[in-house]
Formats: sequence, structure tokens, C-alpha cells
Amino acid sequence: MCKVYFMTNPLLSRSPLPYGLPPFAGIHASHYAEAVDAGLAKHLEEIQAIVDNSEPASFTNTAVAMERSGRLLERATASFFTLVSADASDAIRDLETELSPRLSAHEDDIFLNRALFDRFAAIDTTNCDAESARLVEEYLKEFRQSGIHLEVAGQEQLKAVNAELSRLGTEFGQRVKEAMKSAALLLDSEDELTGLPADDVASAAEAARVAGHDGKFLLTLIQPTNQPAMAALENREVRRRLFEASVSRGSDSGDLDVLALARSMARLRAEKAALLGFANYAELEADRQTAPDFEAVQTMLGRLAPAAVRNADAEAAALAEIAGHPLETWDWAFYSAKVRREKYAVDEQALRPYFELDRVLRDGIFHAATSLYGITFHERGDLAGYHPDVRVWEVRNEDGSGLGLFLGDYYTRETKRGGAWMNCLVEQSGLLGTKAVVINNLNISKPPAGEPTLLTLDELRAAFHEFGHALHGLLSSVTYPRFSGTSVPRDFVEYPSQVNEMWILWPEVLANYARHYATGEQLPQDVVDKLNKSRLWGEGFATTEYLGAALLDLAWHVLEPGNVPEDALEFEAKALAAAGIAHPLIPPRYRTGYFQHIFAGAGYAAGYYSYIWSEVLDAETVDWFTENGGMTRANGERFRQELLSRGNSRDPLESFRILRGRDARLEPLLKRRGLE
Repeated sequence: MCKVYFMTNPLLSRSPLPYGLPPFAGIHASHYAEAVDAGLAKHLEEIQAIVDNSEPASFTNTAVAMERSGRLLERATASFFTLVSADASDAIRDLETELSPRLSAHEDDIFLNRALFDRFAAIDTTNCDAESARLVEEYLKEFRQSGIHLEVAGQEQLKAVNAELSRLGTEFGQRVKEAMKSAALLLDSEDELTGLPADDVASAAEAARVAGHDGKFLLTLIQPTNQPAMAALENREVRRRLFEASVSRGSDSGDLDVLALARSMARLRAEKAALLGFANYAELEADRQTAPDFEAVQTMLGRLAPAAVRNADAEAAALAEIAGHPLETWDWAFYSAKVRREKYAVDEQALRPYFELDRVLRDGIFHAATSLYGITFHERGDLAGYHPDVRVWEVRNEDGSGLGLFLGDYYTRETKRGGAWMNCLVEQSGLLGTKAVVINNLNISKPPAGEPTLLTLDELRAAFHEFGHALHGLLSSVTYPRFSGTSVPRDFVEYPSQVNEMWILWPEVLANYARHYATGEQLPQDVVDKLNKSRLWGEGFATTEYLGAALLDLAWHVLEPGNVPEDALEFEAKALAAAGIAHPLIPPRYRTGYFQHIFAGAGYAAGYYSYIWSEVLDAETVDWFTENGGMTRANGERFRQELLSRGNSRDPLESFRILRGRDARLEPLLKRRGLE
């Protein structure tokens, strides 16, 4: 029997706010546990009603009923996991530890339900439209990938594996977040920060003050290996300390060590793959993606790795020449920036005053979206997010009709995990009558009050990239919530976000936002020309660093259950060497001890390759825009209608083929990265 709750919990009913924005001001940590409890029970009741229906299985009484089910649970978990990532208190972290295995078990209860599967298998889709027929196909595929074919003993074993993977992934993510915070480098003197821009020094002083070290300077870390400050710090010893703080996260044998967790997860994933009839976990994940098979992924990465390392070696030689001494890993970013300044006359630190956050948003990111798609952005000061730093914009179509809400949460804080990401609070669905509410999160150091927020090139790129994900959610126009927005295969999801990066240096967009925050002066054209000329410098490093992480991911996920190594760091080194991507000066973008994408439930396990797989499509699409006149409303409308709006309502690669007129080729990517 369902528990009865007093209706004081805002999550127990649909939000009265515009577009269903959760009323965060009235939601307390205890409300999440209560709402998830009620949501789990309600969802199981709804599933049982589908199974118990005495009428023969039909599309409406089974597939549509399934899509309508679970709304309370979805509402509660969407809000809850937003806080887990972006503003996690101790109470939220404790609740995550409790709820994650229960939610995993709940998924198993649904997709290992033989009676429910039988009803889906009995649906006649002969007279269904294409999206509806695909809905049934996708559900049947998920049942099979979830183990519906297993006998009872196998299903019980699979449930136990899934529950333990959920628990370990939660613990990994929480430790990594704490490790990133505890590894921040505390410095006593401003002299140690020589070379760092004044606003970054001020941010370091503010970070130290907030952490209780008034008068000192705290260099906080970002999630990847390479830390932005290493490009500017003149003190080589400080660079070394910052680098070592970064790469030792999660692997120092302390309370925050995660290597044992990673080994356990690799073993359990191997067991899961074997249970489901796959040679390894990478083969299982490939079955869920747009890549035809795992061999195709290996072939592409194997083709790219040698060329990337050759380019990196050439860059290393140039760096050694300008340094005048043997290079260490912590020297690379510093001397790479020096090469940009001396060879290409590009000083990335000097560009930052031209990339002020508000202007980048208003006159860059939003301006590009308006030019392409006709949508407009209207800040809603009357609507609040889950933290005072969160800003809310209403997004409207060209005709003035409402499209959804966009939330921006740009500053780093101790309660936020590292990196940058997009997530949905409400997904668009014609069936449910909902429009999208999406969030972008970045981790920019917050300046002191009254000071401008000036972005690095990497932060600028991240802002445009994540907004590409936001557009994928906002411009969704599908019937069923299962297909909405970014609910596409993992190796396709990065494609629209990478396309959105093309507008960063597009002349009419750049001219509109790249203005000096103090003088209003436009970024000089000769500087733009130099940026374009220097485009390939650093691609050897960037591609090698990325491929190192992608190939390390796959190495962990081709293991057999009894072949998981005892020494994770030794395994890491051997795996990189075997893949031909071990470079003495370029560690992977993520090492095992902080590879959150693949070990903390982010969904990239055996799929970190997806960034470059998607970039093949992205490079082709940049060529398509260029060949067809660039940033025009006609091109934007076609990209919106044939790709962004479709979500997973049809095969995503079919959407690409309709847009491009053919299958993708690798050559545009090779040219972009200098890998011909």
C-alpha cells in the first residue's frame, strides 16, 4: 500500500512555475527522499497496471502508458541529481549514497520484468508512424540489453552487479570531488604567482579567503590533468607542485584513493558483459552506440594515434628549443603559450579582457543562436535556481511563443563537481505537453565582487560547447520523452555541442562579442588573423592527450573478469604504451584516479571515444555550413529541423545523412587536426 504524504513537499506535484521549473526555494533535502520514495512506489504501480491490463497489448495501452509513467520519480530525480552535481551538501551526498543503488534496482525491476517485455513484444506496429514504431523497437532493444533473456539465477546475479556498480560509482564521484578540493594548491606569497594575470591572482586570493586562509592564495583545480595556470606561472617549482597535485588525485593511498574502486568496477563490468553474452564491456557498450561495432572504434583510434604522437613530438622539439633546457611535463603549457606569443604573436592571457562572461553570453552565444534559429533570450530575475549564482532566461521562438527555460551556473564552488556539463530539469515532449528546462554548468573562478569575469580561450570554448547541448534540448520537437533532446547514443551526443563551437571565431559573431570589457574596443583583426594562423599549433598535444584518455578507457573495458590488474597505475602505463599513445611529456587528459567520465556514473564508460567520433560529424557539418553560405537563417532552420529537433526519434545517423546528403568521411577531421 502506498504511503500518504502531506502535500507540503513541492516535488509531489507538478511545479506551478513557468515551464515546470522546480520551486527550489521551497525544496529541502528531506523532500528529495520523500519524493523519491513516493515516485518509486507510484512508478511500480503504473508498471503493474500496464502488465495487469486485460486488453491485448497495443501501442497505446503499453508503449504510450509506459511513456506516461514515472513522472513523479522523474521530477524528483531530475532536481535531486542536479544538486548532486552542482550544489551537493553533506545531506545531499549522504542521500545520493542511499538512493543510487535503489534507483539502479528499480531500473532492473522494470527491464527484467518478463510480463512487461511480453506485452511490448506483442505490439503490432504495422499502422504506427515512424517515431512510434521506433519507440517500440528501442524499448525491446533495452529489454534485451538489460538481460531479459537470462534465467532467474542470471538475472539475480545481474541485479547484484548493477547495485554494486551503482554504489561504487557514487563513492568514486564523491571521493573525486573531495580530492579535487583537497588537492588545491595553497601558496603563501603573491610572488609565487608571477606571470598570472591580475584577475586570476585576485580570484586565488578570494578562494583562499573563502577557504579560511585570508592573506594567502589558493589555486583550485579543474577536472582534467592540465591546469590553466600552468600556461602563465613563471615559477617552475610552483608549476611542478600544481601539476603533481593534479595527477596524484585519487591515487595517493589516502582516504580519497579511488584506484581500488576503479579495479572493482572494471571487474564487475566485465562480469556484466559476460552475463549478457558479450566478449567484454566495450563490446556491450558498442551495441548501444551509432558506431557499427567496437572494431570500427578501434580502427579509427588506431589510425589517429600515430599521427597525433608525431605531431606532439614535433611540438616538443619546438618547445625544447625555446625553453633552452630539458622539458618536464609541467613545462609544456608554459612554453607552448610562449611559442604562441613569439612565433604566432598570440598572447592568450592578453585576449581575456575581450572575453567578458556577460558579453560572451549576450552578444556571442545568444546572438549566434538568434541569427541561426530565430530564438531570443529574456532574463527572468523573478525566477530562481538552486543557488544564488544561477541565472534564468526564458527562451522564445521567432513568433514570440515560449520555447523553454535556460539556466546558467558558471562559477566554481566547493559543492560543485569539476568540469562542464548540461543537464535537463524538464524534457520536451509533445505527449506530455512539456517544454525544455535545461542547465549549463561551468567551473570559472569567481572574481571579487564588482570585478568582471574574464574567460580564457578554453573557458570560452566550453561555454559555446555546453550551449550546443542546451540547444539540443531546447530545440527538441518530439512526441515521446524517451527521445527528447540529448537522449541519443553517447557517441552522437557530443556532435551538436561541437558544431556550436564553430561560431566562436565566425567573423560576424566574434565581432559582436569580442570587445574589451573596459574600453569597448573590438578585438583587432590582426589578432584574429593570428589566432586563425596559429590554429594547428597545439593540436599534437591536444589530440594525444585526448586519445590517451580514450584508449585508457577502452583498456579498462576490454578486460576479462579474472584479468583485472592489482596495480592500476602500472596497468595504465602499460595500456598507453601498448596503444602507441604513451608520450613522456603528455599524460592522458584524465588518469584513472580522476576519470570521472567513466567511473562516476557519467555514462562514458567504454565511450569516451565519442568526442572524436562525434567530431567526424562535426567537421563535416562545419564544411556543410561553409559550402552553403555560413550563418544564415535558412541553414540554421535546416540544421534545427533535420537534426536538433529530432533527438532520437529517428536514427541519428539518418538525420545526419539527410542534412549532409551522404555518410560522413574522416578527411575533414584529419585536416582540422593536422593529421593528414
